[in-house]
Amino acid sequence: MGLKWNDAEEIAILLHEGHPEVDPRYVRFTDLHRWVLDIDEFEDEPQRSGEKLLEAIQMAWIEEADVD
Repeated sequence: MGLKWNDAEEIAILLHEGHPEVDPRYVRFTDLHRWVLDIDEFEDEPQRSGEKLLEAIQMAWIEEADVD
């Protein structure tokens, strides 16, 4: 079973690994949406995302980036 929009922590880890040069604090939601859809393990419908879900992913990515 693949990743869904509400799997923010797992998505954030993959985004951090896939885009290590990006500061997630400055990512536009349009770019974030596209990058999530590009994750091989992601299997949810594109239109099911929303601002709250994208914000949760961005916050998890910011936390993930602070770990390194």
